[in-house]
Amino acid sequence: MGGALDVTIAGELNLDLILHGVPEELPPERELLISDLNLTLGSSSAIVAPNLASLGSRVGFVSSIGSDQFGEIALARLSAAGVDVSRVATLDNRKTGMTVILHRDAWRNMLTYPGTIFDLRIEQLDFDYLVSARHFHLSSFFLQRGLRDDVPRLFERLKRAGLTISLDCNDDPDDRWDGGLREALEYVDVFLPNAREAMRLTGANEVSTAVKELARLVPLLVVKLGAEGALARRGEREWFSPARKVAVVDAVGAGDSFDAGFLHQYLRGSEIETCLTSGNLAGALSVTRAGGTEAFRDAEYRKRFLRENATQEA
Repeated sequence: MGGALDVTIAGELNLDLILHGVPEELPPERELLISDLNLTLGSSSAIVAPNLASLGSRVGFVSSIGSDQFGEIALARLSAAGVDVSRVATLDNRKTGMTVILHRDAWRNMLTYPGTIFDLRIEQLDFDYLVSARHFHLSSFFLQRGLRDDVPRLFERLKRAGLTISLDCNDDPDDRWDGGLREALEYVDVFLPNAREAMRLTGANEVSTAVKELARLVPLLVVKLGAEGALARRGEREWFSPARKVAVVDAVGAGDSFDAGFLHQYLRGSEIETCLTSGNLAGALSVTRAGGTEAFRDAEYRKRFLRENATQEA
């Protein structure tokens, strides 16, 4: 254990088609114009992986794609970021997933075709490969329908092998907020929901109440607060880090980018304050370009942004 990789990630891999300037209403049988579009790497797992690799962590990715051009594009984007994609399977006669994001001025719709997202199963996971890293991360718990029932068993095996584990549950499309998540949390070292997810999971009306309840379930709870920043809680001790002030182009993937920044420092044994600051900085970088990975893909821009904003007063 503890070989060439810092982190292994198993999860969904698809593209995002982001449409900007979508009219507030979409009347039938009309051809309507939009202002811009971007085709970019999408899905929580596949945003965390390349962004984490771009920051300098050694990342291995396990997933499934379809035998189509969308899958080829997604795989190429991961590989270009330095992610090891040797365990990504191409499934014949299947289609890679796609999310279409309709951007208005102040809100958005997201329409997802799951494709191969639901095809990842525990039988596809090379356990020896997973434990060649020091840490395992899982995103989109509720979307991993082929894997979800086995996540607690997988986490237990990984813990016995000596890995630390992080989990970002993301949204539940069915809005049920169960499916064995609490059983899985028994093995999680770092849980990374956002404020809305934390409240939905607990039924709480206030973030502070949700934080207290969830902090009793995991060693380290990290809650993303959007434009307000993020907080972390370990036992009775709590930390808060305000968000960086930047011009927001697109918030898609900001939370996943936060995960990448936080975990990059967490795996280096950094203090919680440093991890939170790194998470907020990565999230701020993400929102300056459309799509969750585009700001990270531009190496010169990424390095300049991180350098210039690393010492920004909060």
